[in-house]
Amino acid sequence: SGFEKAEEDREVKRVLRRLSGEVGRVAKPLCYSLDVIAKLDLITAKARYSRDFNMYPPDVNTEGRLWLRNAKHPILEALFRSEPAKTEAEPPPESSPLTTHNSPQPRTVVPIDLRLGIGFNMLIITGPNTGGKTVTLKTTGLLCLMAQCGMHLPAGEGSLVPVFKHILADIGDEQSLEQSLSTFSSHISRIASIFETATSDSLVLLDELGAGTDPTEGAALGRAILDQLDQVGCRAIVTTHLGDLKTYAFNNDRAENGAVEFDVETMRPTYRLHIGQFGMSNAL
Repeated sequence: SGFEKAEEDREVKRVLRRLSGEVGRVAKPLCYSLDVIAKLDLITAKARYSRDFNMYPPDVNTEGRLWLRNAKHPILEALFRSEPAKTEAEPPPESSPLTTHNSPQPRTVVPIDLRLGIGFNMLIITGPNTGGKTVTLKTTGLLCLMAQCGMHLPAGEGSLVPVFKHILADIGDEQSLEQSLSTFSSHISRIASIFETATSDSLVLLDELGAGTDPTEGAALGRAILDQLDQVGCRAIVTTHLGDLKTYAFNNDRAENGAVEFDVETMRPTYRLHIGQFGMSNAL
């Protein structure tokens, strides 16, 4: 039986060699066809995704004008779609811009309207914890990347998106034990690397500016960072809880305040974004 097994293996190898040779003769056109099929598959996937989530093509510009109308985070949208409908109003989980309903309906994403590079280049967003500030940053960055990947956006018709050379973000607490970096140090090292790259054609997204240290020193540092962003001339969105940074936009025409809304009646955030206002932190 050992002899038969060896014969079988030899025959298998002979057949595979012959087939490989035949494929090798048409390798060039075959690889080209595979590339074409992959590209067509990607285009089809983008089109199906766009149709499924009611997306629209953005108007791309080179003047640095960003205006997202009724923008939604596509991952949140997909999450809410797939979860079972709730039959009673429950308090929303942390950091999820959503609405709840008494009738058995799935939760829906609250859309945001955001503009930048139209009258001002920097937006400083304040407001309550779990109010949707970080989701606003992530939605903006992700939708700008989607536009530059040739995708439609989960945003209203006529949304404007500029062509950015870089989209640079410092979002989340990345305390590093390996590099002996504290929360504050890791923020500062990432912001320093952002400034090494940023140009006037960049979008910079900074979460919790000036946090993680003494509030007075954090606010002074935050102002210096905002001044540097202003000098670079990039488009920037920052979130903060520091009261001193809320007044920055009053003295700088190229900066504007924004606030995520909090309903004092229900004591819950509404996840809406208001440009031209600043909000309280409502920590508890």
